[in-house]
Amino acid sequence: MNRKLGLAVVGVGGAVGSTMAAGIELLKNGLIGTEGLPLADLEIEGLADYKYIVFAGWDLFPEDLAKAAESHEVLTYKQHVAVENELAGIKPWPAIGDERFLSLIEGQNKIGASGHRATIEKLRKDLADFKSKCDAVVVINLASTEKLAAEGNEIFNSRAGFEKALDEESAAISPAMLYAYAAIAEGVPYGNFTPSLAADIPALIEFAEEQNVPLAGKDGKTGQTFIKTVLAPALRSRALHVDGWYSTNILGNRDGLALSNEDSLASKVKTKQNVLDDILGYPVEDHIVDIRYYRPRGDNKEAWDNIDIRGFLGQTMQIKVNFLCKDSILAAPLAIEIARCLDLAQQRGEGGIQEQLSVFFKLPMTKADKPEHAFHLQEEMLRQWLNPRT
Repeated sequence: MNRKLGLAVVGVGGAVGSTMAAGIELLKNGLIGTEGLPLADLEIEGLADYKYIVFAGWDLFPEDLAKAAESHEVLTYKQHVAVENELAGIKPWPAIGDERFLSLIEGQNKIGASGHRATIEKLRKDLADFKSKCDAVVVINLASTEKLAAEGNEIFNSRAGFEKALDEESAAISPAMLYAYAAIAEGVPYGNFTPSLAADIPALIEFAEEQNVPLAGKDGKTGQTFIKTVLAPALRSRALHVDGWYSTNILGNRDGLALSNEDSLASKVKTKQNVLDDILGYPVEDHIVDIRYYRPRGDNKEAWDNIDIRGFLGQTMQIKVNFLCKDSILAAPLAIEIARCLDLAQQRGEGGIQEQLSVFFKLPMTKADKPEHAFHLQEEMLRQWLNPRT
């Protein structure tokens, strides 16, 4: 029996969300191959078939996904024409709009509910309606990056404290947290592809464990950090000391616009900066991460890395990497695979943090004190979980 897996996407009309939906429709029609989908060659019992994935979700912009995809200019003309009718049938649900957490992205398709509890009920109804049309549903957060929240706030430390804060309309509770709470309350697995503080707070982890709902996050590892987690283990294995690592990015899509706000940028930089020290086993004093919004690039992101290393006899050397990426082309297939894995975890009855999905994230959620960042070790962790008999 072919199970229909529904993906409820926060930010479904964004560049990544519309690319995900278009890609699945192109696959269904046999118009593209499975390049970029890391798990496409695996036959794992229970892992959802790409051809039976359907999309819905929330967005601040009301345009259907055909219009959204046209504006993002990720698809080729032929690809857009081939799936235009299917994409036109996907219209975003009203989303949460809160300028305190996201000031530069202003859309008109906002939830009319007033207050945290009413907003959660609206989100839960959206999910319940979608669940009635699918065999299973997963929520993936692809929304623009919110400002850096105060992780140490005591209301985040327990389920009881968070529930009280909801009742008191606490201004510290972000839209990302409300989406995560609604998903957990509906028994729907939740994946956070953004740097925003969401289900990774203790209160929501506790809630997910109580509900036995799978969680994964955060911040999809697509480009520069992916390369970093591949190169850094190799440098460590050769005992080449990293004296400095300068990373800079330019991008011009809606995500880039959101990151031109300093508070949102702080969230993104934080998830990118934690990788090197953990992999190398020592602090890299001159590890600099710089991200700039540059409108002409659109979805074409460029990442430069300058790595200063020191080897035998104390001699210094350099490595330079220039990665000209397509942001949504890298991100969309990973978000799809995360959803398939979260659905599989739920089928297996495995709730709470799904650490085996670390390979997909810059700052993986983990039950341990520190996450594993080395790409090859993360990949092995996932492979063993997917097929534990090998």
